[in-house]
Amino acid sequence: MKKYRFQLVALALIVSIFTLAACGGGTVTTTTAAPTDSGAETTAPADNGDAEGKAIKIGGIGPLTGAAAVYGTAVYNGSKIALEEINALGDLQFELNFQDDEHDGEKAVNAYNTLKDWGMQILNGTVTTTPANSVTPESFADRIFALTPSASSPTVVEGKDNVFQLCFSDDNQGIAAAQYIADKNLGEKIAIIYNNADAYSTGIYEKFASEATAKGLEIVSTTTFTDDTNDFNVQLTEAKNAGADLLFLPIYYQPASLILSQSKAMEYSPKIFGVDGMDGILTLENFDTTLAEGVMLLTPFVADAKDERTKAFVSKYQEQFNEIPNQFAADGYDVMYALYEASKKAGVTAEMTAEEINDKLIEVFTSADFSVDGLTGAAMTWSESGEVSKQPKGMVIEDGAYVGMD
Repeated sequence: MKKYRFQLVALALIVSIFTLAACGGGTVTTTTAAPTDSGAETTAPADNGDAEGKAIKIGGIGPLTGAAAVYGTAVYNGSKIALEEINALGDLQFELNFQDDEHDGEKAVNAYNTLKDWGMQILNGTVTTTPANSVTPESFADRIFALTPSASSPTVVEGKDNVFQLCFSDDNQGIAAAQYIADKNLGEKIAIIYNNADAYSTGIYEKFASEATAKGLEIVSTTTFTDDTNDFNVQLTEAKNAGADLLFLPIYYQPASLILSQSKAMEYSPKIFGVDGMDGILTLENFDTTLAEGVMLLTPFVADAKDERTKAFVSKYQEQFNEIPNQFAADGYDVMYALYEASKKAGVTAEMTAEEINDKLIEVFTSADFSVDGLTGAAMTWSESGEVSKQPKGMVIEDGAYVGMD
């Protein structure tokens, strides 16, 4: 999607080569090169590293460095786990080349052109909305099929028949949040703080406000901020004076962390309900996670779910990356499996051109009999406009961990 982060992901270990065994399918070699002007290039070829002419080339674009690196790194890591599993199945083979865009539109286009030169046949990306809005017109013009894991603005897919989303759109997220708060009776008086300079935040706010009114929720305060805002005392004071018992934050976790800290300082403790942009706040460097205790949000993925597929993924992710996966890691995993299932159904082969693959995948993704069971949703389907249909889940932070509410 489109997210921000204080913590710079430690890519000091970027210059490394390691080989992961893939049972029954040779080896999967992953090489991560140091960032250059064109971004950090990562490839994961199958067949003992000699996938030329045998593997379908999937390009990935997302922030691996910079303020939004938490999102791109998680998507990439989740994609890698899926890649290893898929290639081990021994039928279709995928090769992944993941480029760093630093959450920048111009750099994302440069990364896209690098992937085109490499021979990309399908695009996994981009991860965040601003780069996606720069790249998807290019993939549309080039007829390269794109499935974005987490770029959620409707503008990403609008007018582009070959661009699809795996995550909820901003519109759907705003509506679902209002419905969830109303259905669960989570608050009587609602205050909203949103970023009026950000399409993601504004889009969710607008749909939330409309649906909240329709559901009979009382919105007692609505205030805004911009990207360079660090002091939220004015917004919080208005919400407190209005008697708001629930604060809705359709924002990323960087400003949310400041709001939580400043709310505590003024001894104002409403319930907090956020959106997927707040997923990752627990890994924010130097953030006191006790401030997030009780924070609620909607997400398509809950790491403590008890189904076998989720447990296996979480176990692999912890083993390889030494942390609990967030929803963006699950998004990356599901993107690869959705592309795999659709490619099998469409009869896609590595010998086809990108345009031929594009046409086949559009036909499958929009067909009535195609659905995908993933970590982020059961029986996921897609509309002709590229939006995904799946059920969100409630999540709350307890004792420094995400816990499912449903």
